Amino acid sequence: MSPCFGYIRVSTQKQGEGVSLDAQKEAIQAFASHNNLSVIQWFEEKETAAKRGRPVFNQMLKQLKQGKAKGLIMHKIDRSARNLRDWALISELPKYGVKPYFAADGLDFETRGGRLSANLQAVIAEDYIFNLREETIKGLNGRLKQGLFPWGAPPGYLNCGGGKPKVPCPKTAPLIKLLFELYASRQYSYDTLLEEAHRRGVRNTRGGRLTLCGLGNILQNPFYIGLIYIKSTGKTYEGVHEPIIPIEIWQRVQDIRQERSGPKSTRHNHLFQGLFRCGLCNRPMVPELQKGRVYYRCKGKECPTKTIREDALQTAILNELHQLELSAQAKAAASEPIDAASLASVDEQRAALALQIADEERRLDRLTCPFFRGHS
Repeated sequence: MSPCFGYIRVSTQKQGEGVSLDAQKEAIQAFASHNNLSVIQWFEEKETAAKRGRPVFNQMLKQLKQGKAKGLIMHKIDRSARNLRDWALISELPKYGVKPYFAADGLDFETRGGRLSANLQAVIAEDYIFNLREETIKGLNGRLKQGLFPWGAPPGYLNCGGGKPKVPCPKTAPLIKLLFELYASRQYSYDTLLEEAHRRGVRNTRGGRLTLCGLGNILQNPFYIGLIYIKSTGKTYEGVHEPIIPIEIWQRVQDIRQERSGPKSTRHNHLFQGLFRCGLCNRPMVPELQKGRVYYRCKGKECPTKTIREDALQTAILNELHQLELSAQAKAAASEPIDAASLASVDEQRAALALQIADEERRLDRLTCPFFRGHS
């Protein structure tokens, strides 16, 4: 019996939970028993065949080219590839001594007619994907023009079924509004706001802990003021769902997020927030409160710079400033009033210097004159 690999595939993880994979496997096993073939290894993938670079598919082809099996059995052509690039890789297998088989199609790659029929079916499979994609995009654009969001609801909203607008969640919508209000107060950074959000029970759409990236997506999402922004196309649509954030607060949050200079305030209002950088890697020195004391540390995880306490940093700064302080004699001299006679004397000295400079410039002009240079 000729050793073969068996390849089964579904487009999504959800489809993989059904009977599709089992049905493909049974059909391949029946085909193998009728054709004196044996499946020595199975390759199972849960990813669309229209996408290039499937990891399991690529691993299988690599082993086939290494001579690990003499054949490859798949259920149908559209289960193997729906893009011509991957189909070309399958078509090249006979060059490595590997014969492709299709359990449901019964195509023979060793004949001209069989190869032609297989190539035509591969082109039809790719065309089906392109047409399906166009129809899907057309349907999504239609929903967007109606003001409907055709994907899952963002945090703070509930799904109400296809063709219906999202509605604010009575439990999470007030929490999302609170996040915007806290950040708009300029008393919270992303880190401190994230901790506050977790403490108050804000979670992501899967019920897990909110991340910094997720928090940023919430704070910049115009969905909360009634607009639908599509990042891939750059287009914005007016939604029919109910906004939960006032436009003024949302715009204030965007202004704070886009600031690029100056220290950002946190609810702790640390003394030297945003003022110092690491002397080794030039990253910001970040303050953090530990056991009642404030420490400044470098943001670089691999940087050897150690933390420094805020009170020690303050003492060092004061010592440097004391060196710039005026002495008592200098202070007394600076505080003495300047009389009119002193000002007149300064004016006379300035006038005398101006005359001296003018004389020197005239003398320099005579020295650089061509006549004097020729008779020197």
